[in-house]
Amino acid sequence: MGEKTSTHPGAAGRAASADRPSRIRNVVLVGHSGSGKTTLVEALALATGAVNRAGRVEDGAALSDYDEMEHRQQRSVQLSLVPVEWAGIKVNLLDAPGYADFVGELRAGLRAADAALFVVSAAEGTEGIAGATRTVWEECAAVGMPRAIVVTHLEAARADFEEMTRTCRDAFGGDSPDSVLPLYLPLRGAEGPDGHRPVIGLIGLLSQRIFDYSSGTRTDSAPAPDHLPLIEEARNKLIEGIIAESEDETLMDRYLTGEDIDVKTLVEDLERAVARGTFHPVLAAAPAAEGAKAGLGTVELLELITGAFPTPPERRTPVVTTPEGAPRPPLECDPAGPLAAEVIKTSSDPYVGRISLVRVFSGTLRPDETVHVSGHGLEDRGHESHDVDERVGALSSPFGKHQRPLNQAIAGDIACVAKLTRAETGDTLSAKGDPLLMEPWEMPDPLLPVAIQAHSKADEDKLSQGLARLVAEDPTMRLEHNPHTHQVVLWCLGEAHRDVALERLRTRYGVRVDAVPYKVSLRETFGSKAAGRGRHVKQSGGHGQYAICEIEVEPLPGGSGIEFVDKVVGGAVPRQFIPSVEKGVRAQAARGVAAGHPLVDVRITLLDGKAHSVDSSDAAFQTAGALALREAAAEARIHLLEPVAEVRILVSDDYVGPVMSDLSGRRGRVVGTEQSGDGRTLVRAEVPEIEIDRYAVDLRSLSHGTGRFSRSYARHEPMPQNVADRVREQAENGA
Repeated sequence: MGEKTSTHPGAAGRAASADRPSRIRNVVLVGHSGSGKTTLVEALALATGAVNRAGRVEDGAALSDYDEMEHRQQRSVQLSLVPVEWAGIKVNLLDAPGYADFVGELRAGLRAADAALFVVSAAEGTEGIAGATRTVWEECAAVGMPRAIVVTHLEAARADFEEMTRTCRDAFGGDSPDSVLPLYLPLRGAEGPDGHRPVIGLIGLLSQRIFDYSSGTRTDSAPAPDHLPLIEEARNKLIEGIIAESEDETLMDRYLTGEDIDVKTLVEDLERAVARGTFHPVLAAAPAAEGAKAGLGTVELLELITGAFPTPPERRTPVVTTPEGAPRPPLECDPAGPLAAEVIKTSSDPYVGRISLVRVFSGTLRPDETVHVSGHGLEDRGHESHDVDERVGALSSPFGKHQRPLNQAIAGDIACVAKLTRAETGDTLSAKGDPLLMEPWEMPDPLLPVAIQAHSKADEDKLSQGLARLVAEDPTMRLEHNPHTHQVVLWCLGEAHRDVALERLRTRYGVRVDAVPYKVSLRETFGSKAAGRGRHVKQSGGHGQYAICEIEVEPLPGGSGIEFVDKVVGGAVPRQFIPSVEKGVRAQAARGVAAGHPLVDVRITLLDGKAHSVDSSDAAFQTAGALALREAAAEARIHLLEPVAEVRILVSDDYVGPVMSDLSGRRGRVVGTEQSGDGRTLVRAEVPEIEIDRYAVDLRSLSHGTGRFSRSYARHEPMPQNVADRVREQAENGA
């Protein structure tokens, strides 16, 4: 675990593989964009021999899918798998996007992994840990996921490892800051002309050895005398932190009495504490210099992963039921057990079609076998529930642009599965004769609406299929066909998420769309009582049209809908035509009477009318009813009603003031606040929906990424006159 003096060769020139779950480690890399996650993954692949210096796999195939730039762009917004091998152990590295808009991909990575590496940049100092990263740390802590921290960008002029370690303790230590401590200290070289002393190696605190990378190869030596004082203070603190988390309750007493605890015991206790998720070591890493075989800290990190991170059998498997919801006994990570695997990511490849990234939790998945696909369904997001049998295509492991064939994927492993045409992200794969359904992981709610329309008639013909395939890949996206505004709306997590979705529609599915202004579902109502007379009389030879009706319209309380009352006396309107009048006024109400929005919350009373024995008809009285309602509207004050959302905002205490001030500027009403613990406050407010269409973006900026919110429809209420006038003006101008 970095305290060993020998390195272990990787799997040069061949795909990593494992024959039993205990020889697998699944690790997700977490950190905001620019922290160095992807560079670290590449450095680990180089150190294990999976790639050579040129970024190519050892058989000469390019590491990138198309070209290096496109490959990096894809990895910045998608969860990607890079399997490597170290000391005979397969390590599945899951590189999660750092952008907040792609937290769905991050959640999928957390589901598939058994441990997490939090990557922070020393170049950014105390600002190097984003609020979103702290939130993910808390999520991992809630489920007891083991975590370690890797400090990158040590080569930067402003990099300060010691200061970054203190920042990590403050951000991640919580009530136990001594559970976040470094295992190594940076070894600095000679001072350069600019006064900067580059990091050339690491000082192992437990082993008290120097690991020097300056020659291009990791060397091991005893520390110089001037290193000893520095080592002693940090080493004592580390030992105390390890012992505090030790399961051996006698260890602290032995240490306090002056007993010298041997390194082997300390390392074993450290590994157990890391695996339990109670101790979080801090390590350092940097990419390899030109000609070097391994980047600084990569060997130490690989030894931590293989020695301290838990094996799949040591982690709890997700809860399973039958597709109908009946409980099933808990699963174990056993290759001989019942098959239970989960699709954690769905993507499309231009050459082989749909590819599903699958984590096997129990049993063994084999190519060309028929499995049962169970989907929870997220109907509100455009995902239907389904229970179907499908034939598994080829199994493979990603290796550069190639997919290396696998003859099986055992419990605990992650593999790519081709040609699962019905399976979507989050679906469960199980045995055909024993179908199972896994408890779903939490999906973030998309809260940024993007209204779209086809760019051309040719695009319109392909739009429906393209959107269906898009949402099948991304369960964090919601597809809505709004029946009131007649808009097609993609609900996304942010602007970057939106841009990537529209680009995928264009490049993958050949569908060009245009973003158009998003419309909220406005309503109209009468502000005062009014009367109207509808006269529809036409004589053009032959059978004519004759219908006259008189109505009265009065406003009702919100939520009342449309109420129709018949008060005709003396048969002025024949009984058979009264439903026709009602049908006409209701049809006109649905079309609106002022700005084209549906009319609601009124009572329409039919008072009188006239009919003709020959020329009156159902159609004539429908028309007369509509005309009467329009005449009444012309004489009354018509209010525009806007939807109001109930908004719940969870934000750091530091940003409560700015958030509440911002809500006030959006015509919002704060209805309550309450402390939520961990220095956060829950703000409850009611805000017009027209004011929060971009709130998902604005809150992130306002709270520096720490704020989260949810929204739900509360009611419609009258819009202020100045805002209503602006909306009407925009409608008249076609905006």
